[in-house]
Amino acid sequence: MNKLKRYGWNLLIALDQFANTLLAGDPDETLSSRMGRAVRDGRCRVCRWICLLLHRFDPNHCQKSIEPDEGDDEVIGI
Repeated sequence: MNKLKRYGWNLLIALDQFANTLLAGDPDETLSSRMGRAVRDGRCRVCRWICLLLHRFDPNHCQKSIEPDEGDDEVIGI
């Protein structure tokens, strides 16, 4: 990946983590990881639907995005 594409990708990840933080999640975790954990644990129907939508574009996106070492600092679990 060239440097400009890497820069753009890094910005997207930062925006994703920022959105998760605004929604009272762990500031170092992406929304996909957070929703993947919620679906895995059977905690969020809305997350399940969003993950199914994302699955159409990237198979198993939420499951692949789960960061097992993140999520401990979330304020409100979904």
